[in-house]
Amino acid sequence: MVTTAVRLYGKRDLRLETFELPPVGDDEILAEVISDSVCMSTYKAAEQGAAHKRVPDDPARNPVIIGHEFCGRILETGGKWRGAFSPGDRFAIQPAVNDPANIYAAPGYSFSYIGGAATYIIIPGIFMERGCLLPYDGAAYYQGSLAEPVSCVIGGFRCMYHTRAGSYLHEMGIKPGGKMALLAGAGPMGLGAIDYALHGDRRPSLLAVTDIDGARLDRAAALYTPGHAKSCGVELVYRNAPDTGELTELSGGTGFDDVFIYAPVASLCEQGGAVLARDGCLNFFAGPPDPDFSARMNFYGLHYNAHHVACNSGGNADDMRRSLEMVSQGAIDPSVMVTHIGGLDAVIETTLNLPGIPGGKKLMYTHLSMPLTAIADFAELGAADPLFAQLAERTKNGLWTPECERYLLENGQPLSL
Repeated sequence: MVTTAVRLYGKRDLRLETFELPPVGDDEILAEVISDSVCMSTYKAAEQGAAHKRVPDDPARNPVIIGHEFCGRILETGGKWRGAFSPGDRFAIQPAVNDPANIYAAPGYSFSYIGGAATYIIIPGIFMERGCLLPYDGAAYYQGSLAEPVSCVIGGFRCMYHTRAGSYLHEMGIKPGGKMALLAGAGPMGLGAIDYALHGDRRPSLLAVTDIDGARLDRAAALYTPGHAKSCGVELVYRNAPDTGELTELSGGTGFDDVFIYAPVASLCEQGGAVLARDGCLNFFAGPPDPDFSARMNFYGLHYNAHHVACNSGGNADDMRRSLEMVSQGAIDPSVMVTHIGGLDAVIETTLNLPGIPGGKKLMYTHLSMPLTAIADFAELGAADPLFAQLAERTKNGLWTPECERYLLENGQPLSL
């Protein structure tokens, strides 16, 4: 099988190439990738090359396929997996394979023949063995792709913990009915966190969302209104760059039980620590690109106020299963994360310039040729291009939809190199 993929060779060295995949082994699966969304973590890997923890030491000699938020269908199974998986089955991937031989190994960073920015891939046996190849029967491939970042959000909520005086047991998860703050929370991952906080099975009573980008806050407030949040039993407030005093006042002076940091900014980390309630938990979700990144922490609060810190850079297979279940049932809608659409030939430019491109998730369809295009521009572009006119008609409240995907897959320009 011949595949076309974006491969990482070193720092800022990404190449779109066509090459032959090896024959499918007895414990492997041949699959077709349909959609992949670009993660900030992939930008970090492209910036760091072999210095990135998940990238092997020799990508110049053994390049790796990038992309880890992907969804597709199975084409062929090795003998070991016949009966468990079948050609035609749709799948999603949990990239945190947690291989004991290499705990950092993950598709999109570490493998030569599996990654999201590809037309066809070989899925190694360890993914099936560790439950990381997951059946998916949702309405659209893109929802399966976005189930991965949603699983990271779910993992963040689950890895929080709280304690009881006189006990050494950690009670895992956010505090039910507690007070929660999402700092820099109007970006794509923050939107996913708002969605899950409102519709998950464990909800706060107060949810404060902050950001320094007024347009992002306005979009978040339009997507998740305080009125809708109230119907979910949550008081939702948005604030543009509040100082620590204002943020503490929002909590009623008590501080927040659960605080999430969605941008690797030292001042934001310090503010998050400063607004913790007694027994409050701080989640530094945003992985920094700088290995020397640090911020001040108040150890008085750690000692006397039982403050604690939790971090997660992803979810696990259980989180992914929960994500796929909620997405498939319509309990949460990851469409809100997506602001741009493109083809495989737009992946390199998008990845290398990701921090400078406004908006949320950039969703790529791997068998198509299409420049990265903002959904907000579809109507204007449609005046000259019937494809965008049709896509604009199929959006819903400015969001990408399964109907958009079906139309694009049927009518978009096929990839040709």
